[in-house]
Amino acid sequence: MISPLAYVHPDAKIDETAQIGPFAIIEEDVEIGAGTIVDGNATVCAHTRIGKNCHIFPSAVIGAIPQDLKFHGELTYTIIGDNNVMRECCTIHRGTFSKEKTVIGNNNLIMAYCHVAHDCVLHNNIIMSNAVQLAGEVVVEDHAILGGGTLVHQFSHLGQHIMVQGGTHVNKDIPPYVIAARDPIQFCGINSVGLNRRGFTPEQIATIQAVYRLLYVSKLNMTQALERIEQDLSASPERDLIVNFVKGSDRGVIKGL
Repeated sequence: MISPLAYVHPDAKIDETAQIGPFAIIEEDVEIGAGTIVDGNATVCAHTRIGKNCHIFPSAVIGAIPQDLKFHGELTYTIIGDNNVMRECCTIHRGTFSKEKTVIGNNNLIMAYCHVAHDCVLHNNIIMSNAVQLAGEVVVEDHAILGGGTLVHQFSHLGQHIMVQGGTHVNKDIPPYVIAARDPIQFCGINSVGLNRRGFTPEQIATIQAVYRLLYVSKLNMTQALERIEQDLSASPERDLIVNFVKGSDRGVIKGL
């Protein structure tokens, strides 16, 4: 259902089961999937793709051109999957020539006043609390929880199943499964409550704890700690995910206590 008070560009492709509220604006080359709701006064900008059963709340702006002075109007996209909630006044910007698209996966909750800048990649089941700000080309992996007012530096990489304390300034990569907090940001333990809720076994959690004891408590430098982890701990998906994340970090990972 499309409100007669909404503006929908003739080129937009809106599923017949989608709902577009009064005074919403849907620009050209937009696709909106089945069951998605765009509330009144929200704007979906050109070259945006939105999947099924999403809900865009009033005054959100989805797919606007990036706030990047290197952007000169090239064709780029905003790609959003299924079952996402984008609350009031959140802003999501489309890509630049760098990656050509901003991508948001499935089942994410992006609360009021959040910002997702150009070329970011958000995976699935992420919670961004009010006023989280992601700079350009940030990657956030599955089941991450970012507390209100978190500020994330450009190019940062945030791993799976992390929790970041509200108001934290993130200027380094955050490896999987951890709690990150304080100023400057630090490792503050593993996200054991979240891991339990998501069905991780005691053995898996023990492995994660053992890895981070060597990385952050042993007083070894990072290279030495990684060597010890690979020597002393049996290979497992959890161990290998952490090791590969740390080895692949371009910005370097957060420090220990």
